[in-house]
Amino acid sequence: MERVEPRTETTDSGPGGYAAARLRLLQEEARSGPPRRGALAGLTDQWLAALLAGGAETSGITGGAALVAVGGYGRGELSPRSDLDVVLLHDGSADSSALAALADHVWYPVWDMGLALDHSVRTPDEARKTAAEDLKVQLGLLDARHLAGDADLTAGLRTAVLADWRAQAPKRLPELRELCQERAERHGELQYLLEPDLKEARGGLRDATALRAIAASWLADAPREGLDEARRRLLDTRDALHLATGRATDRLSLQEQDQIAAAVGLLDADALLRQVYESARTIAYASDVTWREVDRVLRARSANRPRLRGLLGGRGRGGSGSAQTPAERSPLAEGVVEQDGEVVLARAARPERDPVLPLRAAAAAAQAGLPLSLHAVRRLAAAARPLPVPWPPEAREELVTLLGAGESTIAVWEALEAEGLITRLLPDWERVRCRPQRNPVHRWTVDRHLVETAVRASALSRRVGRPDLLLVAALLHDIGKGWPGDHSVVGETIVRDVATRIGFDRADVSVLATLVRHHLLLVETATRRDLDDPATVRSVADAVRGPDTLELLHALTEADALATGPAAWSTWRGALVADLVKRVAAVLAGSPATDTSTPQHTTAEQERLAIEARRTGSPVLALHARSETPPPGAPDEATEPEPIGVELLIAVPEQSGVLSAAAGVLALHRLTVRAADLRAMELPTELDGAGGAGGSGGDVLLLSWRVAAEYGSLPQAARLRNDLLRALDGSLDIVARLAEREAAYRKYPRRRGVHAPPPRVTVAPGSSQLATVIEVRAQDVPGLLHRIGRALEAAGVTVRSAHVSTLGANAVDAFYVTDATGTPLTPTRAAEVAQEVEQSLR
Repeated sequence: MERVEPRTETTDSGPGGYAAARLRLLQEEARSGPPRRGALAGLTDQWLAALLAGGAETSGITGGAALVAVGGYGRGELSPRSDLDVVLLHDGSADSSALAALADHVWYPVWDMGLALDHSVRTPDEARKTAAEDLKVQLGLLDARHLAGDADLTAGLRTAVLADWRAQAPKRLPELRELCQERAERHGELQYLLEPDLKEARGGLRDATALRAIAASWLADAPREGLDEARRRLLDTRDALHLATGRATDRLSLQEQDQIAAAVGLLDADALLRQVYESARTIAYASDVTWREVDRVLRARSANRPRLRGLLGGRGRGGSGSAQTPAERSPLAEGVVEQDGEVVLARAARPERDPVLPLRAAAAAAQAGLPLSLHAVRRLAAAARPLPVPWPPEAREELVTLLGAGESTIAVWEALEAEGLITRLLPDWERVRCRPQRNPVHRWTVDRHLVETAVRASALSRRVGRPDLLLVAALLHDIGKGWPGDHSVVGETIVRDVATRIGFDRADVSVLATLVRHHLLLVETATRRDLDDPATVRSVADAVRGPDTLELLHALTEADALATGPAAWSTWRGALVADLVKRVAAVLAGSPATDTSTPQHTTAEQERLAIEARRTGSPVLALHARSETPPPGAPDEATEPEPIGVELLIAVPEQSGVLSAAAGVLALHRLTVRAADLRAMELPTELDGAGGAGGSGGDVLLLSWRVAAEYGSLPQAARLRNDLLRALDGSLDIVARLAEREAAYRKYPRRRGVHAPPPRVTVAPGSSQLATVIEVRAQDVPGLLHRIGRALEAAGVTVRSAHVSTLGANAVDAFYVTDATGTPLTPTRAAEVAQEVEQSLR
């Protein structure tokens, strides 16, 4: 509670004296903020005390009565037009007429001044009873402060009310939370509103008061860093609003924002809103963390109560000395575990040596649909070392995974934002953080709009071949709004730098820059130009330059509009954009398509493995850790190469079921496939070797994988080979083993927090003259590639080559298939195969 300054004003007990002193105080430009609020409270204290003394003399009540300030006045926080919340407390000894005369002597001068008064006359028992029935009354009494009269009466009430509150907290705190949620639904979120209610909206002064009440319950306390400052800024803004309007209003309307900004010493209305938003964000995040802690404490108390009854009754399991069972810790990723409904760092985690850990923890939390614990975020912020530039591939993949988690991304992103981790990872984010958008179409600030766009884009990820580029473009498409000029042009420059630092190659950087530069092109062209004019379509085709970029731009356009607000997208707009995309795609289709099924370059090691597999008639494996040296200028402790994954090469004589068997073995060993390539390699007879089966040449299937251990521990190559042999000869039932693991995962439903879009399987027409290309886009889960392989085998097609890539949490796989005669499938059969594979994945 802010201290009320000593009374420095003098006034008589009449309205005129108080009014003059009050006016002088409010006109003092040198005194504002907490000093002025405290001085105004002190001045009012002095006036009301004099009124009570005069009333006691008139009514004949010389003892057993006290005047008590409650609510904001009790905290000593009087804004220029604040209500006066006071209680006339009495011990019940005075007769009703004398008590009424005393009350009138205090209330009428306040009303004569034109001040809003919230008043009551009660005994301590009556006050406690009313508080028990009305939560708002109880919250006001928690801030009770003695003004005048019998101080012991006030002290007794305070002690009793606080004791009641702490005893009733398990029942009343859920009621308080419900009130906060209802208020947020009515008034919205303060940090995103163009005309916010500083008091009632979520993240406003009411929520700050609720945090004080939670702390008074002794069950939980809010994170204090920045909270008092955020509350002070909102109060200062409300003071200026009261003085500017002359009304007791809490709504910061557009027409007053420039005047209020000048009054609080800020440059303009945008600077004012940004400061208000930052304050609201601090309070809202503190509220989220605190309510989670309240829930945890109440759950623990509820769980311990029957255990305690059992112990007291001699029926406790584990004997009378059994201790409380520690919370279970379930692994989510390397260095990251789930505990008690939150994501925390593993005991062995070392953020000071693992620069990717913040992104890995965030991605794991978002994928599991769980909050990042406050302690974990703060430890990461304090200890994690900076990422090298460019980022290692794992960091980029974890960022994509975080962005692709859907709605759960938002809470995790806000937790990182609250501790400054976002601007540490993406320094350009600072210019869009809490930046208002003065356009009624927009629902969010710039930064929240960008995150919302990524959330919307995650639901469209099955429509594109490069969901990683879609998600990153969604996150950065408005990054130029923090700078002067056309934000699309400025953003193109910024995104080239950001994408390069993140570690995208030159081609991907160019695509991202094109997406950011032209993220408004489709919707503006479709709604403002004549699509029957060939020049219109050609101009769009010239801008996007390729079908893959067009596909990404189409999805980005829809995600951006959906994240803007309901007025930005409609069926009509969607149809116009789709028509334009169809016309542009037709123009772009005039260029010759490349056949990615042509033979690739074979390395010496791949050839050696293929010869050995042909000679022995069995699989041959090679396992290599891949790493890259930190770039110049990296921290001294980063002298060791950064691990970027493990390369696994498998050569096996051509036979059916190789793809599904190999993928299933990797899944059993908890190896995540980041990328994979399968192709048939024909060996001439002379390469068989002297000791081989010899006689004729033959095909060997060559599988190149980039894998990562799910929890950091790699299996031995010999074990992988033995399990692959067993899988191929049928002695290892991969389907049953994977089903057992899936059943075990279902025991932890909280870990399956992301509602992923359904898989999508399509035929890519015209991609190859030698085979039919089946494209699979799905959520990357253990055993996915094994299931796809089994589905293709069941469809009776031959996989001629496969190109598998994992982009964050998304798998984008292309399978070049033929029929039994080695020719491409007919269009009808290809569509049937795609449908069969999709149905098996659902």
